[in-house]
Amino acid sequence: MIVVLTGGTGGAKLIEGLAAEIDPAELTIICNTGDDCVLHGLHISPDIDTITYTLAGLIDDAKGWGIKGDTFTTLEQLGRLGADTWFKLGDKDLATHIRRTGLLSERVRLSQVTGHICRALGIKAAVLPMSDDRVETRLRAGDKELTFQEYFVKERWQPMVRKVYYAGVVKSKPAPGVLNALGSASGIVVCPSNPVTSIGPILAVPGIRDALKETRATVVGVSPIIGASAISGPAHKLMSASGWEASALGVARAYADYLDVFVIAHEDQSLKAGIEELNIRAVTADIRMNSPADKQRLARELLALIRK
Repeated sequence: MIVVLTGGTGGAKLIEGLAAEIDPAELTIICNTGDDCVLHGLHISPDIDTITYTLAGLIDDAKGWGIKGDTFTTLEQLGRLGADTWFKLGDKDLATHIRRTGLLSERVRLSQVTGHICRALGIKAAVLPMSDDRVETRLRAGDKELTFQEYFVKERWQPMVRKVYYAGVVKSKPAPGVLNALGSASGIVVCPSNPVTSIGPILAVPGIRDALKETRATVVGVSPIIGASAISGPAHKLMSASGWEASALGVARAYADYLDVFVIAHEDQSLKAGIEELNIRAVTADIRMNSPADKQRLARELLALIRK
């Protein structure tokens, strides 16, 4: 079994490649839920949804989120009624959130709800939230405190962030199956997701980081940063705000206590020596995933590193 730690869009691309290279039933995917939010009375799990839509073949590839071909009639009507519409929810996408919220209101756990949705969509991989407990990534920017979605979507990641923290994480527990998966994995992949707001919340759930340090499986990570900038999104900004160097070396330092192999861009060849001083094997590759062939190629390279 291959276990994958992921956030949303960057991780989804790699997971698509992995699911094409091995039986998806051999994949267990641990998703960040620090981005979860409640809008229009609905519980939205953006990263879980992006991964499930990807595995179900429903993802809007052009956007990297949402359902392809979706319409936004409900959102337009909400706007007419005076509701905030900065978070784009398609009509088919809303069905997912309505179903999730209904089940949660019946005291069904988020991990059980996620399993139900995956089965309904014909997904063979196991998709697990990092925790069934509510953990919320929050950012302090100037005199404001923002949720991740407010920062990322509403503010388009423009405010200067002073601090990032995970509200509720200290009292949280890993979702059922998470620690067992990490302990029994044949290999673990840390996706090229934001180290601060995608992978960071997962690692902050008590017990998960320790499980990664103790596992016998090879742990392979992929850098989300090339040079001094993220492949997509604000990872480089949030690395700096969290006191880490915005580079592949900075990511390696953040993961150094559990990572065995780190795959970085060819352009970052000069950082190999610094990464290997951390007792992490550094491998260069083309880590951009612009096509299905790119996704599968990188997935094959990672699987080869795990099997060595």
